[in-house]
Amino acid sequence: MFHLDNNEPHAFWDNSLVPRLSINPGDTVVLETLEGTGQISASTGSEKLAALDPSLIHPLTGPVYVNGAVPGETLEIEVLSLEHHGWGWNGVIPGFGLLGRQFETPHIQHYELVGDDCHFRDDIRVPYEPFCGVMGVAPAERGRFDTHPPRANAGNVDIRHLTPGTRVYLPIFVEGALFSCGDCHAAQGDGEVCGTGIETPMTVTLRFHLHKRRTPELRFLTAPAQPLTRAGQAGYFATSAHGPDLFVNAETALRYMLDHLIETYDLTQEEAYCLSGAAVDLRISEIVNAPNWIVSAYLPLAIFR
Repeated sequence: MFHLDNNEPHAFWDNSLVPRLSINPGDTVVLETLEGTGQISASTGSEKLAALDPSLIHPLTGPVYVNGAVPGETLEIEVLSLEHHGWGWNGVIPGFGLLGRQFETPHIQHYELVGDDCHFRDDIRVPYEPFCGVMGVAPAERGRFDTHPPRANAGNVDIRHLTPGTRVYLPIFVEGALFSCGDCHAAQGDGEVCGTGIETPMTVTLRFHLHKRRTPELRFLTAPAQPLTRAGQAGYFATSAHGPDLFVNAETALRYMLDHLIETYDLTQEEAYCLSGAAVDLRISEIVNAPNWIVSAYLPLAIFR
């Protein structure tokens, strides 16, 4: 087993980066990761969110060079475990997220991570279902690329189901693959609607394998014999919106959900937005009956005590 610290993070993709570790297929690596901005601690105040340095966001641990990996093959990443460090945060960043234009004041929501729960408030606990928001290999193109959009090399995909027990398959574009990861989330609703999941530093344990066949894009196999999320076991309350524009429908369904959270659970607008980012799932309910489509926002009831 190998160990890679987070002392030399990189917040970009670049296939000329010097590998920090070389391994063989079948090896296991423990990677220490920073929280998603590299600028927040457990005691940071809301004002910091208005002064984040975008060039530091997504500090990644890596690259890991996999011996024998060549372009045209597939790198398999077996997600063994993700261990939190006791705290996390998400927040309202004005102008960012699905309803970013609606908020003018930054707000940070701190969470205490205890065992398998993320404590939003004494009576609201989001299940701890961790994953790496960013997992990727070096791109084929030369040069430096920011990490904010997902790309052919995967990267900032924010797929909440890449939890322990999952196997992730990525195309290889350069020799050694040059794998990096970071931006770990303790929990997140589908859509990451407020722009942040529960951002947290983590200890990530992965095992690497090679396959001669090529996968054309990111693919993954979830762990068998378990639900995709713990939070959904007690049912949902959902709000829906219709119209010819899926993006507008998503905004509207989320606004309806914020209204429900504020009225029912005595939350501020900022708290409702943060909780939505951590736990509310956006889903396309219908996309076949022209000219209007349906987007729904699902609130898992198990988070309320």
